[in-house]
Amino acid sequence: MKVNNPILPGFYPDPSICAVEDDYYLVNSTFAYFPGLPIFHSKDLCHWEQIGHAMHRRSQLPLEGCGHSEGLFAPTIRYHGGKYYVICTNISGGGNYIVTADKPEGPWSEPYWLGADKAPGIDPSLFFDDDGSCYYIGTRANPYGEKYFGDNYIWIQKLNLKTMEFEDEPYFVWNGSMRDIAWPEGPHLYKKDDYYYIMYAEGGTGPHHSVCVIRSKEIGGPYENNFCNPIITHRFLGIKYPVQYVGHSDMILAADGNWYMIMLAVRPKQGYTNLGRETFLTRVEWEAGWPVVNPGIGLLTDTVEVDLPEWNPELDTAAYTYRSKLKYTQPGMNKFYDFSKMADNGDTLGHEFLMLREPAEDMFAMTSETGSLRMYPNQDKLVDCGNAAYISIRQSHHKFKADAAMDYSGLTGEDKAGMALFQNNLYHIRAEYCNGFVSVIKVKDGEELVLAKQKVSDFDSMLTLWIKADDERADIGCGDITLAEHVDIHELSTEVAGGFVGCTIGMYGTTDKEKTDSYVDFLSFTYKECENETL
Repeated sequence: MKVNNPILPGFYPDPSICAVEDDYYLVNSTFAYFPGLPIFHSKDLCHWEQIGHAMHRRSQLPLEGCGHSEGLFAPTIRYHGGKYYVICTNISGGGNYIVTADKPEGPWSEPYWLGADKAPGIDPSLFFDDDGSCYYIGTRANPYGEKYFGDNYIWIQKLNLKTMEFEDEPYFVWNGSMRDIAWPEGPHLYKKDDYYYIMYAEGGTGPHHSVCVIRSKEIGGPYENNFCNPIITHRFLGIKYPVQYVGHSDMILAADGNWYMIMLAVRPKQGYTNLGRETFLTRVEWEAGWPVVNPGIGLLTDTVEVDLPEWNPELDTAAYTYRSKLKYTQPGMNKFYDFSKMADNGDTLGHEFLMLREPAEDMFAMTSETGSLRMYPNQDKLVDCGNAAYISIRQSHHKFKADAAMDYSGLTGEDKAGMALFQNNLYHIRAEYCNGFVSVIKVKDGEELVLAKQKVSDFDSMLTLWIKADDERADIGCGDITLAEHVDIHELSTEVAGGFVGCTIGMYGTTDKEKTDSYVDFLSFTYKECENETL
């Protein structure tokens, strides 16, 4: 079977994976989005279904006021003794923590906070040794004194999972395979044959990203450098290479007896990355006691041969997709949401939907009474780092069209509602209705620019807003009218906007009133790839 890369297209950075017999589970970072840390399941490493989130309750996830690329960094998922563990960093509140679950789809526990004094730094991971002992491995600032920005150390310490307390003394084991390297991070610890291996990233999560590996006969070291480091990187291929930023990896021994590695990478267009960091797959073989990535090639490839039987989560009665009757659990799918039918069936929004920070419990409702997804605007705006009324999915294609049909009759005064292509609060595009007009607004470095404005018929409260993107350009319109053509959207990229996230696209509403009965009814929302179409 051939697997297409990326296996998770769109904003799915910092992947971690674990194998439980012939099932595979994967988790990604989500930063300021809620719910946090999507959990994916697969049986063939090709078809992935989202089965939940590790952080699915507001009580687990303090994100109030955090920046768009703050919040949840670099989780790791592991399985041991009948229990699932996710360990992560909330850099905006609480630091490093662990959540647990008896089933990977949840429910997941409240966080066990490890304490900033005991577990400083970021990118934590867990390792279970042969005797059942658990070890924490992560990165922190150089304990011997930081010489430069990004001067980090990888450290290991025994962790008692019954008390969530550290034991013994920490081992400071490594700070880079090259002299003065920046950001050794994202370490994962493995044991194979007679060695402990640490695989980690170097060079920062941008163009100089890479994957390195070291080994030792003792868990506390000393660790031996692999003279073939980095074992994979694309940093020497130039800025025009179609896949870049390769790094932050994790690997498993699969049921077919082969080793596979996942990692993040980006697919820029014209030098700009709007989709964010995506999850890719490659094969690994072991030679002379070291892992070799994609032997004979050494780079990521468009397809990967996997020696596992093909699996369809829509037909497997044991799969979450089949059991839940949710249609769009698989990343990268075209999506067609008829909220009136969903409401009539008593359906809820699927796990693919994202909101910002700490959304209000009553921000939206989907019931047969409204026959729609009814959103209640609040005073937080998309240009702020607040809890805006925004419900979105990830942009997962360079060429796509999305539209939202809405009934704005429940809005009053200067209330606004519509759809947005959203990179962060300082960089996004909005198509919105307000007080009898539809406008297209581009936000660039926090400045709002009105690109088009047109009066709406007084006799019709129904609108269909749409955004059609072609790489780094977009058309935006209402119904059969194109309001703005060939809008430059390269600013919605990592290279311009900065940060660690990709674009999302979705529906929103806002009001200037502190107390209001206003609402907007969204009747449908669609997203589809337009691979062969151009603007």
